[in-house]
Amino acid sequence: MSEERDRGLVRALGPWSAAAIVVGMIIGTGIFIKPADMAREAGTVGLVTLAWVLGGVLSLFGALCAAELGAAIPEAGGTYAYLNRAFGPLWGYLFGWTYSIIGAPTSIATLAAGLLVFASFLFPVVATPLSVFHFSLPFLHAPLHFTFTWAQPLAVAAIALVTLVNYFGVKLGGQVQVALTVVKIAAVLAVILIGFFLGKGSVANFHTASNSLSHLGIAAALLTATASGLWAYDGWINLAFVGSEVKNPGRNIPLSMIFGVIAVCAIYTAMSTACFYVLPIAEVAASQHIASDVVARATGANAATWMTIVMMICALGSLNSSILTNARVDYAMARDGLFFRVARGVHPRFRTPANALIFQGILASVMALTGTFESLSLLYIFLVWIFYGAQTAGLMVLRHKEPDMPRPYRTWGYPIVPVIFILSALALTVVLLVETPLRAMMGLAVMLAGLALYTFWRRRATSQREPQ
Repeated sequence: MSEERDRGLVRALGPWSAAAIVVGMIIGTGIFIKPADMAREAGTVGLVTLAWVLGGVLSLFGALCAAELGAAIPEAGGTYAYLNRAFGPLWGYLFGWTYSIIGAPTSIATLAAGLLVFASFLFPVVATPLSVFHFSLPFLHAPLHFTFTWAQPLAVAAIALVTLVNYFGVKLGGQVQVALTVVKIAAVLAVILIGFFLGKGSVANFHTASNSLSHLGIAAALLTATASGLWAYDGWINLAFVGSEVKNPGRNIPLSMIFGVIAVCAIYTAMSTACFYVLPIAEVAASQHIASDVVARATGANAATWMTIVMMICALGSLNSSILTNARVDYAMARDGLFFRVARGVHPRFRTPANALIFQGILASVMALTGTFESLSLLYIFLVWIFYGAQTAGLMVLRHKEPDMPRPYRTWGYPIVPVIFILSALALTVVLLVETPLRAMMGLAVMLAGLALYTFWRRRATSQREPQ
């Protein structure tokens, strides 16, 4: 079925490329930026560490469930295909629409911006303001400020370059991903080793003052910090988006997803611990370039400069993985007649969803130029975890609806693991709805706005399939 629906795409991603997509997508800008956010949100080293572990466990549970779906339904679009199969085309469409309009462009623009954040450590001119705009809206209490810097057009250039690489073939994109992932793993391990063995740190940094918050306040702080950590963990689902291009998907998708998340969880927890070993929590919370600051404290500014260059390569690796995988959602929807026609089709020579890649690149570039992605990272987590929960519920529905479906891998811990993940996804979305109501309502509004277009596209697709 997958071969027929995705005719033109080729299974060119082997096990190393598949693993590199998972690990390379997850390890990007988040681990180098989010520790400071989490330190501010949680307030203690213990809560930050617990947030990393909790985020890793939740991501692992999600990967255990997604691995079964990816192995059984290895189609382009991943979650889009799973929701279609379990609940019908409307749910698949709502995911695809929301992800294509907000999710993927936000992810790509944020990764490109992170690349330029690291570049500004070496070249401060990147962050130099070119112009500042002020505007007001009736429902806002204060005017909005928009600063345009060199970072925005440079981020667009990075998006264009990586899109071009993936335009010329999924195999090339996979090979680039393997190389960049090796570099980024080496970079993070270097920070960990430098922090523990050269950082001249102190275990006293781990003994921060206890929060004066109530139990409810501590729980809210932990969940908010976990939400920030989930941004750093996000990406374990992306391999599913290129399911129709993975060799031996029944084996390679589960292995890459599960062991990729486990490896990243261990790396992240060690990285966070090394940062706190070298720097007190107050300095971590105030840091703009946490990995560079740790290395600078341990070995001097020159080593920090090289580390920043490596972090730029890390961000580039995640950008490559994001662009490679996310375009498949646009392609799958357009293939089914439920999205803009411009995103439809496979390049006859390069066998890539070329139009979808270009469409995605343009949308992400617009977001990068406007800078709106900075306010959308938590909105992205809010929206995507709604569908992660729905996808996992779909796993349970398909177990009853299609019990004879071939399942090369079955979720470990079923049904306890899926139920825990669904409840956790629900709790996270409720917390974010309470903590950031304006952003959450904006996301829901965009999601529901797609219903009008769904009616139009569904009617058009149906009429085109009817015999003339």
